[in-house]
Amino acid sequence: MARATSATAVLRIELLEIEPLIWRRVRVARSESFKRLHEIFQIVLGWQDSHLHEFRAGKLAIGMIDAEAEEALQDENNWTLNELLDTGVKEFEYVYDFGDDWVHRIIVEPATRSRVAGPSPLCVAGENACPPEDVGGPHGYAGFLEAIGDPRHEEHKRYLRWIGGVWDPKGFDLNRVNRDLHTPRTQTP
Repeated sequence: MARATSATAVLRIELLEIEPLIWRRVRVARSESFKRLHEIFQIVLGWQDSHLHEFRAGKLAIGMIDAEAEEALQDENNWTLNELLDTGVKEFEYVYDFGDDWVHRIIVEPATRSRVAGPSPLCVAGENACPPEDVGGPHGYAGFLEAIGDPRHEEHKRYLRWIGGVWDPKGFDLNRVNRDLHTPRTQTP
């Protein structure tokens, strides 16, 4: 007898190479395409969707198809989370911004977490603010945090102007994330 699978999955997203750990727990429909997962991840993490991305599971790479790219990618529009999970994958990567190389570990959590009733997608937990776009990857973010945390640092004023005057590295608003998940984003040309 085949085991019944839940219509949702709970994914823990961890941004690698950052201390303290930046993470989110999100419930998504297993039927979501990887294009839609990318959109969900952008919102729950706080990214601005202004760079390229890709999902990696072993030798499998899923992303935006670019006819000029040398790498063979599977089209993110044609793959669903369920198809990947059916291969037995319990962990995969999401890479955002190939210049800064933000690598996220995606852990598929036990099925008991996915049986909680409620809307999908839904961010159910998380900690710490996502780094600002274009800060220079994990190394650049460490330098940014050092500078804004020390008023005597030579880059302190410049970074504060760049970020808009204030930055709370611990800032994470679960209610805002979930509101944003269910508010349509405007598309830029």
